[in-house]
Amino acid sequence: MPQLGADDRRGEGPPAPTILPPDSGKRTRLTGLPPDLLAQSAKRLRTLALLYAFLFFMSDFLPMLVFPSQREYALASSIRWVPSAVSIVVALLVAASTWSTRISVGTALTLGLVFEVVGSFGIAIAQYADPTRYVEAPPWAGLSWVAVWMLAYTVIVPSPPRKALIAALMSVSSVPLVIGLVIHYTPGQPSMNPLGFFFVLILPYLLVVLLAYVGARVVYSIGAEVTRARELGSYRLQQRLGAGGMGEVWLAKHRLLARPAAIKLMRPEMFGGSSPERQSELQARFEREAQATASLRSPHTIELYDFGVADDGAFYYVMEFLDGFDLETLVQKFGPVPQERATHLLMQVCHSLAEAHEEGLVHRDIKPANVYVCRHGREVDFVKVLDFGLVKSHGPQGATELSLTQDHAVGGTPAFMAPEQVMSNRPLDGRSDIYAVGCLAYWLVTAQLVFTGRTGIETMMHHAQTVPVPPSERTEVEISKGFDDVILACLEKSPDARPATADALAARLAAIEMEPWTQHKMFEWWEAHHPARPRVA
Repeated sequence: MPQLGADDRRGEGPPAPTILPPDSGKRTRLTGLPPDLLAQSAKRLRTLALLYAFLFFMSDFLPMLVFPSQREYALASSIRWVPSAVSIVVALLVAASTWSTRISVGTALTLGLVFEVVGSFGIAIAQYADPTRYVEAPPWAGLSWVAVWMLAYTVIVPSPPRKALIAALMSVSSVPLVIGLVIHYTPGQPSMNPLGFFFVLILPYLLVVLLAYVGARVVYSIGAEVTRARELGSYRLQQRLGAGGMGEVWLAKHRLLARPAAIKLMRPEMFGGSSPERQSELQARFEREAQATASLRSPHTIELYDFGVADDGAFYYVMEFLDGFDLETLVQKFGPVPQERATHLLMQVCHSLAEAHEEGLVHRDIKPANVYVCRHGREVDFVKVLDFGLVKSHGPQGATELSLTQDHAVGGTPAFMAPEQVMSNRPLDGRSDIYAVGCLAYWLVTAQLVFTGRTGIETMMHHAQTVPVPPSERTEVEISKGFDDVILACLEKSPDARPATADALAARLAAIEMEPWTQHKMFEWWEAHHPARPRVA
């Protein structure tokens, strides 16, 4: 998906956006947990409801099924089995509601609080409403299972502390209410004076409520801190989309605008940036690089909205959110693509790279995972080239000034590295990216890498020394000689033997005689494999 950005945090000028936004006298009041944590809470509610139903069945109905004496005793009075049956049915309905797409997560969690109270009354009625249990001795010695249920619910399914407190108080009220009604309306039951009733049946449960309330505040405050920690300037992180060696990619939403975005976080330690001096150097380079990336106007280059540095030193990019597949996923999921479609996609990659090369920027990491094909407005099969945050300049400013890689490190992915990139025997220029485009084309039509080795080093040495097999010999897809020749030209060991520019490569691709990849074919494929999502006002 899209990559990252960062904000500057210099000693002068206005403060940059950070993970923790500056206070303005009043701290932002959080109205809820992050969406992903809320979704997890809904799943935990489902688990808890199913567990509640299972335990009720095991304690009340399984003995009835196994032992005739228990069955005879239970069926002698409806009060001995109806409350348990109703409690199980309610729990199953609550669990089912968490699966329903018509019920929002917030509504399901509110329903869960009601279930906490109803479930507590179900336990209390099943435990204390049968008057025959009071014949020998009062059954209320010690805490009821209501206390265990209420405490477990409050901690496992986080709710705003005030709501959690109200639900907990209503839940524990079930025990004194049920016992009080039984004592009052059943003749011959042992009586209790008000003070004794308070100390035996009210005070212990109030102490449990206090414990549950403290737990609710702790759990909810942790969720609130997570929400605040996910604030990046005007953006709020909502869901992690993926993670890799260089950082994490998150789906984010602007707090005022409706448009979604993708944010990639990169930790400074990934670049050896643990020391303050290295951190400052990286920040300066990162800022210049992000500005250079933002200056690229090709529609086939990922659009950069914002960039910054978080309080913990992490760099972040804010970029457009794309609806589609990266080319690695595309081929793995649907198999090799026809050469006419591959040509259509590769020419768009060339459009992006041509502009970057004119600006003196070499991508150095063109690979299937960094090229996205997506729906873009009303268009489909629209390519976006990602990860321009790690480019290297070969312009007047010099490579060392704009490089974001570690000193003496080999940047790139072994399966897509040009020979000169592997050997570090000459300066890199746009023709190194041309080589990677050849590797990308090879992958598209064969679903195989040009070279593979047991280690990354072995793979890189193949790129430096081994002559590649023509792609037509490694795929069932029909490939013309002209397409074979263009790919092999891109994979030449010497940069001088490759197409000189991305525009030259695009021209060679356009000159190949083949069936066109028409708009009708594009829309037909996308409707079959990735239908458009309806727009929501």
